Amino acid sequence: MESAGTSLPPTRRRPREISGRGEVKEPRAGAKGGEESSRNLISGTKLGKGGQILRVSTALSCVLGLPLRVQKIRAGRSTPGLRPQHLSGLEMIRDLCDGQLEGAEIGSTEIIFTPEKIKGGLHTADTKTAGSVCLLMQVSMPCVLFAASPSELRLKGGTNAEMAPQIDYTEMVFKPIVEKFGFKFNCDIKMRGYYPKGGGEVIVRMSPVKQLNPINLTDRGSVTKIYGRAFVAGVLPFKVAKDMAAAAVRCIRKEIRDLYVNIQPVQEPKDQAFGNGNGIIIIAETSTGCLFAGSSLGKRGVNADKVGIEAAEMLLANLRHGGAVDEYLQDQLIIFMALASGVSRVKTGPVTLHTQTAIHFAEQLSKAKFTVKKSEDGEDASKDAYIIECQGIGMTNPNL
Repeated sequence: MESAGTSLPPTRRRPREISGRGEVKEPRAGAKGGEESSRNLISGTKLGKGGQILRVSTALSCVLGLPLRVQKIRAGRSTPGLRPQHLSGLEMIRDLCDGQLEGAEIGSTEIIFTPEKIKGGLHTADTKTAGSVCLLMQVSMPCVLFAASPSELRLKGGTNAEMAPQIDYTEMVFKPIVEKFGFKFNCDIKMRGYYPKGGGEVIVRMSPVKQLNPINLTDRGSVTKIYGRAFVAGVLPFKVAKDMAAAAVRCIRKEIRDLYVNIQPVQEPKDQAFGNGNGIIIIAETSTGCLFAGSSLGKRGVNADKVGIEAAEMLLANLRHGGAVDEYLQDQLIIFMALASGVSRVKTGPVTLHTQTAIHFAEQLSKAKFTVKKSEDGEDASKDAYIIECQGIGMTNPNL
C-alpha cells in the first residue's frame, strides 16, 4: 500500500480495475499477479478528489458484489487519505456484508474491499468527530436496500456539518424525493451534533426491496410555498435564530413577492443537542411536488444576517435554473437511477462535479448507461437546464 509500503494478500474473487484516469479495466486472462491484477482499481484523480469517489464506489461494490481497490484516496487534499468519517463509513459497509477490508486506517490512501452477502440487522457507525452522519447515510442506504432483512443504522457524528447535507435537508428534501424509487425509510434524530465536537446521533430504519422503480423528475411546476427553520443550540441566544430567519425572508421577498415565507426560529432543546451551533434551511415546494433548498451554518465571527442571506441566495439560485431538483440532490440520485429498473429522467440546473463523478463511477461499475443533454423545452432554452437520463440495470435483490 502507498501509505504503509506493505504488500496486500490476494483475494478470492476476480475483480475488474479502474485506472488512474477512472477507466474500469476488465480482468485480464492470465495477467501477472493473478487476482490482484484483476481487481476493480479506482483512483482518486481529476473527477473530484474527495470522499465521494469512495462512497459511490464502495456502495456499488457492496450491492453488486464487486471486489474493489481504491487508490490515491483524497489525494489532492491538505490531509490526504481516510479521515474518521470515511473510515467509519467503510467499516459499516464491511460489517453490513461480512466483507473483508484492508488498509482501513486514518490517513491510508489505499483500501481493498471484498464484499459478501448483505445482511440486515443493527449496525453502528461512529465518526467520533463532527463528520457528517448524512454522508454515512449516503454510502449505506443503497446497500441496505438490497439486504436480506430489515436494517437499523445508528449513525453518530455531526448532524449539521459543513461540506455535507444537513440532517434537515435529508429529512425535508432527500427523503420524499428518493422514496419515489419505491422504498420508505424512517429517520429518527436522537441528538443533534455540531462542529467541532459532533456528538449527534440519528437512527435510520429501512426494509429491503426486490427492485427499485425508475423516476421521472422533469416537470418543475410553479413554486407554491416556501418554509424552513432557523435554529440555535447550546449557549447561543434565541435572537440569533430570529435574525437569521428575518434576513432570509427579506432577501427572498426581493425576488418572490407573492408568497408567504414561513421560516420558524427554533431553540433546540438542551437534551436533544450536543454543543453549540446555529444554522438555517429554507425549502421551496412546487405544484408538482419538486423540492429545492438553500442552507447555511453559522461560524464564529459571522453575523446572523449573513448566514440567513447565504441560505436565501442559495435557494433563489436553485430556483432560477429551471431544473426540477437542486444542485445538492442531483448527485445523490445517480446511484439509485443506475440500480433501478427502466429509464429514469431528471431535469437539473448546471451539472455539478459531484454529479459528473457519480455518473462516471456508476457507469463504470454497474454498466448503467447515462446521457446528459441540454434541455430543449421552450423556456429552458434560455436557462441552464439539463436532462440526465439513465437506463438502469434493474438490480434485483438476490436475498428476497
